[in-house]
Amino acid sequence: MKRILLLIASVLFFSLSAQKRGKDYSDIIKSNNIYEINAFLRDAHPDDPRRSVLKPRVMELMKEYIKNAHPADQKVKDMQEMLALLRRRPSTKITFDEMNAIIKQKQIAKYKAELAAKQSTTVYTPSNAQNTFVVNTASNAAIPNAEAEEFNMLMNISPIEHQNKTVKILNSLFDNDPNAKECIVMIQNQSDCNIIVRMEGVGTTKYRLAIPAHSDNSIVIEKGQYLFNSLVCGAQYASQKTIQAAIMVALGSTTAK
Repeated sequence: MKRILLLIASVLFFSLSAQKRGKDYSDIIKSNNIYEINAFLRDAHPDDPRRSVLKPRVMELMKEYIKNAHPADQKVKDMQEMLALLRRRPSTKITFDEMNAIIKQKQIAKYKAELAAKQSTTVYTPSNAQNTFVVNTASNAAIPNAEAEEFNMLMNISPIEHQNKTVKILNSLFDNDPNAKECIVMIQNQSDCNIIVRMEGVGTTKYRLAIPAHSDNSIVIEKGQYLFNSLVCGAQYASQKTIQAAIMVALGSTTAK
C-alpha cells in the first residue's frame, strides 16, 4: 500500500512540476506586453476565445511602437515583419519549411548582389591579432589558433574563384531537382571567433569552409553521410549529418544545431 501511495505521489509531483515549467497564460488577457502576447498567440489553441481580444491588441501595440520608435531602433524591422504576418494569419508562428524558404531567398539575394558587384559583399581584412589567437573569456587566457593561416588562405580566394563559387551556390539554390547529386550547406557562425568547419565524407570526399565570426558562409557538396567538426572558440564541435537536401547549421560558443 505504501508503495502505491508513493507511486501516486511521485506521479502528482512530476505532473505539477511539468505544469510549472510550462508557460502561464492565466493573466494574459490583462497583458500589454508585445512579446508576451505574441508568445500566447503562437502557443494557444486556435479556438481559444482570448485570441479575438489579444490579436487586435498586440497589432495596435506594434503599430504604436513603430510610430514612436527611434529611427535607428533595430526592433522596428522585427515589429514590421511580425505585424505583416499577423495581418495574414492567426499568429507569427511559421513552419520549418517556411523558415527554410525565407533563408533560401535571403541567400539568393545575397549571392545575386555579389555577382552583380562582381565581388564579395563581405570585405574580409586579415588581422594577425584576431586570427592568431582565440580569446577564451571563461579562463581569461589566449588559446593559440593553429588554423589561422589556413583560415586566411580559405578566405582570400581570387575574384574568379569567388565568382565561380557564387554561381555554383546560386545554381544549387535554384535547383529543386530531388535527384540532384549535390546540395548546398549554409553554416552560421554565431560565435566571437573565426572558424573552419570540416566535412568528412566517405573515402576521400572532404570539404572545408571558413566562416568569420558573427557571419555565415555556404558550400555546395555531394549528398551523403558526413562528419562535421570544428574548433569553436577553443571548444570542439563534432556531429554526424546525413545530407540529402539543403540544410543550415548554426554554430556558436555554447550551442550548435
